[in-house]
Amino acid sequence: MSDIHALVGAYAVDALDDIERAAFERHLAECPACQSEVAGLLEAAAMIGSAVAAEPPAGLRDRVLADIATVRPLPPPVERPTVSSITGGRTRFRRRALVAAAAAVIALGAGAAVVQPWDDNTSPQQLTASEQLLASADDAETFTDEVDGGGEVTVVRSSAANQAVLVASGLPEPPEGSVYELWLIHEGDMVPAGLISGGEHELPLKGDPATALGFGITIEADGGSPTGEPKGQLVSKIDFPTA
Repeated sequence: MSDIHALVGAYAVDALDDIERAAFERHLAECPACQSEVAGLLEAAAMIGSAVAAEPPAGLRDRVLADIATVRPLPPPVERPTVSSITGGRTRFRRRALVAAAAAVIALGAGAAVVQPWDDNTSPQQLTASEQLLASADDAETFTDEVDGGGEVTVVRSSAANQAVLVASGLPEPPEGSVYELWLIHEGDMVPAGLISGGEHELPLKGDPATALGFGITIEADGGSPTGEPKGQLVSKIDFPTA
């Protein structure tokens, strides 16, 4: 293809062959305009792709990739934002390109990995569960507590999405034969929401976080409380605000 700028959309969804990719990445390393557009397409596509669970219809991938070839037939204007300006605000991209790249990520079954080959470190930056929730839910809030005995836990919670994610760090190993059990606190009830060991963890909480009044952690026997109710020592408790 004579206009290498037109490869932006195909590159964003990994639709180039090895020769085209190598040529485009050499160009990308020296073209702030293409760097800016690739970064924005990948960011939008990652957010949309991470929220879609439905199986795409047959043939969608081919249609999307065919459409990408027509997204941007002209080179970019000379005056465009640099890569560093992306962090200071949103860069405007052509709507058709944005939609096509996002749809292609869905069709290809991509996750939320964002690769910027012009950086020194080209390893994918994978959005964690908590980062995805913070990015996708306007009402997402974080609540942090120090755990008795050491470590810290943070709960990221969205009532609108009815989702909550636990981020634990520095937890000491529980006593031998024991486990940390996670709970969502409802009025007059503590409902099991998961099990973890010591160390570092990030996982979605089971249950109904939208109606929960709080979160707690207890130390229970291996496998968790057999009765479904907390029996062991409470080592962390977080209250959620009520409307």
